[in-house]
Amino acid sequence: MLFTHDTEVSLGSAVALVNSAEPPDTMTTVADLDEFFAGFEYAGRHDRTRAELAEVRDLRPRLRTLLTSTRDDAVGIVNAMLAEAGALPQLARHDGWDWHLHAIDPDRPFAERIAVETAMAMVDVIRSDEMSRLSLCAADDCAGIVLDLSRNRSRKFCSTTCGNRTAVAAYRARQNG
Repeated sequence: MLFTHDTEVSLGSAVALVNSAEPPDTMTTVADLDEFFAGFEYAGRHDRTRAELAEVRDLRPRLRTLLTSTRDDAVGIVNAMLAEAGALPQLARHDGWDWHLHAIDPDRPFAERIAVETAMAMVDVIRSDEMSRLSLCAADDCAGIVLDLSRNRSRKFCSTTCGNRTAVAAYRARQNG
């Protein structure tokens, strides 16, 4: 494991949220938000409203900027996100998770908690100088973000779909060429 479990989950959820904006948008309903909340094992407040959905959707461009920035630029974004939320890191243990960091009260709005958890995860990425673990998808027609947690840093595509589509296109090009 490259990072602690909570850091990897936070990075994975941030990447999934940002990539949900790629066509077709997969974060359009409260049910989609419910699935995201459950799928990434979030705890705490979840209002299940269109307003909450809008706040989470509105967070995607800022997270994209953070996840695709340089290491030095990421520092300013992380510090701003933590300051805006008044983040105060605390150790917590709950729901089968061992000790890990929470930096914001679980009763705060879901979008705010996503932002702070992503910022806290990026602290680990920045401190360990592992920004190269985040990149853009290698598929020509995709702007998705790739989180590469593999040992050999071999992940190139944001999803299996993009990898398969690229492989099929390459195969067809070889057959026609």
